[in-house]
Amino acid sequence: MSFVPQRKVPATYMRGGTSKGVFFKLTDLPEPCQVAGSARDRLLLRVIGSPDPYGKHTDGMGGATSSTSKAVILSKSRVADHDVDYLFGQVAIDRHFVDWSGNCGNLTAAVGGFAISHGLVDADRVPVNGLATVRIWQANIGKTIVAQVPMTNGEVQETGDFELDGVTFPAAEVRLEFHDPAEGDGAMFPTGNLVDDLEVPGIGTFKASMINAGIPTIFLNAEEIGYEGTELQEAINGDPVALERFETIRAHGALKMGLIQNLGEAVSRQHTPKVAFVSPAKEYKSSSGRQVAKDDIDLCVRAVSMGKLHHAMMGTAAVAIASAVGAEVSMENDRWVVRKVMMSRSARVLMEGLVRVPGDSF
Repeated sequence: MSFVPQRKVPATYMRGGTSKGVFFKLTDLPEPCQVAGSARDRLLLRVIGSPDPYGKHTDGMGGATSSTSKAVILSKSRVADHDVDYLFGQVAIDRHFVDWSGNCGNLTAAVGGFAISHGLVDADRVPVNGLATVRIWQANIGKTIVAQVPMTNGEVQETGDFELDGVTFPAAEVRLEFHDPAEGDGAMFPTGNLVDDLEVPGIGTFKASMINAGIPTIFLNAEEIGYEGTELQEAINGDPVALERFETIRAHGALKMGLIQNLGEAVSRQHTPKVAFVSPAKEYKSSSGRQVAKDDIDLCVRAVSMGKLHHAMMGTAAVAIASAVGAEVSMENDRWVVRKVMMSRSARVLMEGLVRVPGDSF
């Protein structure tokens, strides 16, 4: 019996913010995978190691969590006044599925550095020292993001003293500007209401703010759904009843936001919307063991991503809750519109070279 040998594909394994992903140049992908479709999805699934019924990603590059099962494809931008096109794929862990419905705000921090290092940004736009301004076209949602990438002696600077909760070691700060981050026509509240009554049959009716900025997100009162707002992953991710409840709430919220046409479509749109629950500021111990004082924060937010409570705050959800400094919001034509949100993250290359995948996997 003969078997198809493995293919070698140039790739870079990067951390961006609190996420990790496998980065590719579009032109480095096998030709059938350079266009959207089943071949591309199958390749990325095999690279990450999905679907994995064991939930470990033992036979792939994924980390078996929503924040570490990601893929990015970058190319020189085809959009005027932009440097790089950024396409993000959220790879499911236990299913044969790649979700292309939204952005990853954390991995956005790694896009500028990768683009510079791989020649996707014109050399005359990159200073030898200082900050390189990289204009990113976020192809999933059709939006502009501007990254300020530090440069030292002609190289992307990755080391530094910028600390980020959810990341173990400090690194160089990368500043990000999300321009007009709301999807579609830019409406911040797709239902037209600041607060809605979200009716979820069999579970209850909840006060919910459904916000479309950065990434569509459903915000609930923690107390109303039986939580403190300070829960860590172990309090929820080991409770299948709670996770199923969150998924049901998410599906009905997606329907009310107009993201899906019927509840059955929620299964194939796992990346968006997110569900977050909020409480007033209170003291708690973080997942790193650090004690957080009530007076040091403005509110507590916990967010569910890809069916699990996230270990940190997703960058795009940070845009949605305006916890990032510098949100520019205005009232236009009797509705709230977000023009710009800024935040800081860090990024660095973890490994680069060739990822191998069986030649018959795509």
